[in-house]
Amino acid sequence: MCRLIGVSVVVLTAITVSSAQNAEPTAFKAGVAKAIITPEPGLWLAGYAGRNKPSEGKANDLYAKALALEDARGTRLVLVTLDVIGLPRDLSEEMYQDIRAKTNLSREAVVFACSHTHSGPVIYGNLMDMYPLTPDQPEKLKKYREFLRQTVVKLVCDALADLKPAHLAYGQGTARFAINRRQFQKKGVVIGQNPEGPVDHSVPVLQVRDAQGKIRAIVFGYACHNTTLSFYQYCGDYAGFAQEYVEDKFPGAVALFWTGCGGDANPNPRGTLELAQKHGRELADAVANVLQSNLTPIRGHFRAAYSTISLPLDTLPTKDQLQAQTLDKTYAVRQRAQRLLKQLETSGRLDDHYPHYPVQVWRLGNDIAWIMLGGEVLVDYALRFKKDFGEKHTWVMGYANDVMAYIPSVRVLKEGGYEADSSMIYYGLPTRWSPMIEELIVREVHALMKGTQ
Repeated sequence: MCRLIGVSVVVLTAITVSSAQNAEPTAFKAGVAKAIITPEPGLWLAGYAGRNKPSEGKANDLYAKALALEDARGTRLVLVTLDVIGLPRDLSEEMYQDIRAKTNLSREAVVFACSHTHSGPVIYGNLMDMYPLTPDQPEKLKKYREFLRQTVVKLVCDALADLKPAHLAYGQGTARFAINRRQFQKKGVVIGQNPEGPVDHSVPVLQVRDAQGKIRAIVFGYACHNTTLSFYQYCGDYAGFAQEYVEDKFPGAVALFWTGCGGDANPNPRGTLELAQKHGRELADAVANVLQSNLTPIRGHFRAAYSTISLPLDTLPTKDQLQAQTLDKTYAVRQRAQRLLKQLETSGRLDDHYPHYPVQVWRLGNDIAWIMLGGEVLVDYALRFKKDFGEKHTWVMGYANDVMAYIPSVRVLKEGGYEADSSMIYYGLPTRWSPMIEELIVREVHALMKGTQ
């Protein structure tokens, strides 16, 4: 179905480093690998409920990429980035269990980061109440899911086999095209444009050089939905183009993108392929500007932690309410109601918690604290953690390991709107989150940060 490419990068880079930098001893090792994961045309595209037919081609390829890092003590970390809407927990856990069997990596050492492109294939098990799939789709999507699992496991093994001496350094840039999308109107909060709303325009960058000073990998993030496009072609959206442009600027390097807390941010403007390319160019230029500045070397050792916590839901719907919803005009509402009614008949109750919300922390030497959270995390979390732990040294990833729902703050839960309420329909959860979730997540992050000091 798809073509797998192993990558060992040794090509000359456009950046010239000083002889003093080249002479530095290498405390780290790094290995990289990437694979095309673009399916054949004909799979249903993820992310929008309004689509009514399968994909019809591609605008650019989708990729899975892996970066393996090792410190002087032999501690290993592996970042996997994927140009997909999101991973359900069972798939990411299957991937990890296969990886552990082949590499003996601990759970905290592996993170799966999704770009959340809305122009990639449906990942079977994610957002399944959203799509009015044609009868041929479920089996095709299951095959693609299995292909993705096997591809990611091989990528991690290839990246580990590619470990070579490396220098790590970091910096931060800025891109301005993200805008808060929670627009306030008399009828409530709608998805639109809110120029006064909070947004995170930072572009954190990790540079990986080999022992001779040539760039092997470039890791960068941005907190914004990949929703410039809503057509019927496979495409990585702005993040896909940004990775292409970064690799063009620095030949031989592998560019890996991760999404920040952009659950309430959209690209602005949006709607065309040209705009996706424009935003990708702006982001790539921001990354290039960082790489051409004085980066800060990472020194010290890696530490990592991973846990899951149980997040409570709010008031559950009654059986009568669910039965009424089976007659709703919206497909996703009907689908969810029918499934929840079956759950009531089978078990006699609805789930009142999401039991395995993932929280992960990486410490890159003495410098970077990288917080990794599941779900479509809203910007308030990033702003809060940067205030708690230091803006310049704290990176906050969303869409990591498991994308089960939006993760709103208490503020957004009070305000209402799609991210707080109706989005739960498409993710298949019975009701909105309890206001307790913010404090529970913050408490767990603080505990993992303290434990990795």
